[in-house]
Amino acid sequence: MFAVIIAVIIIKNGISTTKETQVQRSYNDMISQMVNSEIDTIEIQKDAQVSDSGLAIVHTAKGENYAVNIPSVSGLMDIVNSLATQNAIKVKTITPSKTGSFLSIGATVVTIIIVAALMFVLLQQMRGGGGGGKVMTFGKSRAKLHTDADKKYTFADVAGLDEEKAEVEEVVQFLKEPKKFTDLGARIPKGMLMVGPPGTGKTLLAKAIAGEAGVPFFSISGSDFVEMFVGVGASRVRDLFDQAKKNTPCLVFIDEIDAVGRQRGAGLGGGHDEREQTLNQLLVEMDGFGVNEGIIIIAATNRPDILDPALLRPGRFDRQLVVGAPDVRGREAILKVHARGKKMASDVDLNEIAQTTQGFTGADLENLLNEAALLAARHNQKVITQQNIKDSFIRVALGTEKKSKVITEKERKITAYHEAGHAILFEKLPKLSPVHTVSTIPVGRAGGYTMPMPKDQGFEFKKEMEEHIVATFGGRVAEELIFGDYTQGASGDIEQASKVARMMVMRYGMSEKLGPILYGDENHDVFLGKDIGHGRNYGERTATEIDDEIKRIIFESYNKAKEILSSDIDALHRTAKLLIDREKVSGDVFRACLNQVGEFAPESVLNDIGENTENLENKTEE
Repeated sequence: MFAVIIAVIIIKNGISTTKETQVQRSYNDMISQMVNSEIDTIEIQKDAQVSDSGLAIVHTAKGENYAVNIPSVSGLMDIVNSLATQNAIKVKTITPSKTGSFLSIGATVVTIIIVAALMFVLLQQMRGGGGGGKVMTFGKSRAKLHTDADKKYTFADVAGLDEEKAEVEEVVQFLKEPKKFTDLGARIPKGMLMVGPPGTGKTLLAKAIAGEAGVPFFSISGSDFVEMFVGVGASRVRDLFDQAKKNTPCLVFIDEIDAVGRQRGAGLGGGHDEREQTLNQLLVEMDGFGVNEGIIIIAATNRPDILDPALLRPGRFDRQLVVGAPDVRGREAILKVHARGKKMASDVDLNEIAQTTQGFTGADLENLLNEAALLAARHNQKVITQQNIKDSFIRVALGTEKKSKVITEKERKITAYHEAGHAILFEKLPKLSPVHTVSTIPVGRAGGYTMPMPKDQGFEFKKEMEEHIVATFGGRVAEELIFGDYTQGASGDIEQASKVARMMVMRYGMSEKLGPILYGDENHDVFLGKDIGHGRNYGERTATEIDDEIKRIIFESYNKAKEILSSDIDALHRTAKLLIDREKVSGDVFRACLNQVGEFAPESVLNDIGENTENLENKTEE
């Protein structure tokens, strides 16, 4: 629309430029030249829109031309006639073009109409409701009111969260049958906060509530409240609750509420002041002087530690529902839900997949089956097999296997011994899980991997953590025993071992020398409204003792790993040879090789790999 206005103005100006084709001079300069007999001819263009004004094109005796605006044509003619005896000035009168006048008038009228239309549209948008990105509607809520057509999920689509479903089903029942609860004197919960890691099903639960509730359901993200303009966030909160009050009883779902509900008090800049105003308005609407009966707030976050305490108190969020990663039964149920609509082979065992996906969330499991389907399609298969799912598990957990990557024979042997060292220690240390897969195929940034069998365990004893550090050093120790040197490939192992040892000493109180004391506070994010940072709460002497204890744990674990591997060096050779030949083996095949059973007879141990390993580091890569 602005482009049209500019075009019209340009046309109008183009029509009126006939007056500006000559050099402009003043009326007094022209009269002075007339008196001095310097003017030869005057062409008068009378303005048809004004009674007596006009434009004079002056031609001097020297050949100069210029234009003069004439306030009165009749007055100019009187002066010319009075000077006729001194100087005969030729006067020509030019009749103005009617077409040009009509075009000029038409352009002016069109411009006025367009500007008026634009003002009308702006006023209509200013009066309009809803967010939607309209001009001057920043203060309107962007919450979406879900209709029955939008409600595609039910509680049947939520698996692995039985207790969590029971909690939210109770809220839905309260909305459907309030008398059942009010007869006992119960009041409806004002809010429910769902907390948990990303991908555990918080938003899916909210979608299921929308599909089951049978009441109006509003959904909005926490980031939709705050904009660049001051006061917009608080205005949107007010508008959201105004809409909710018109549709009671109803549910309001705020996803990622930590975007607006962070703890107050930081005071670092105007942006945080605006966010705090939004939070204050939300607190007032949820449980202030106003009464919002029949409105239940459901919110979701994966950062409950940073939320403002006033937001978490009863009366605002009466319940906190922890939605965590599912256990093995929950994972199997989730896999069954996501397997719907997928063509599975008869060999697919979802229970086995559930056993090996410890720590996977619902989103991870959905992604796992989707990757398996994509892999099957890539191989032009008609159905998804168990092997497709296993290969996708490696892809999701560790990264894509780089089977086409070119590596030298020396690198292949180094990786084989490195992973063999890890695998043997995982198998021989009694507190650790048995090996699931060993591979020398590069994945991500790693040259290979050793994957123990995952297990559902919420607690870890000190002995388990110590043995985990021992197994972590298996790769570096194997390199040192076989090649007399070590590579940088164990840097990630060293980092992991050091982190576990430090946590044992400083947080878990597992040092007999230092005792069960917490050393050091975690640094808090400045945006949490807390201090910018904390200094350590111990002195230099204690810091030295902490370092000594960490070193003790690390060196004892390293020496234990070296002792175990050096006591059965033949097992290290056998496992490395197996990995060089097959690249990737299952835990059962690895254990058969380690124990020399089945296809791995004692006489099949090849010595060709051991003959050249002592001087392998001196070989030149081909």
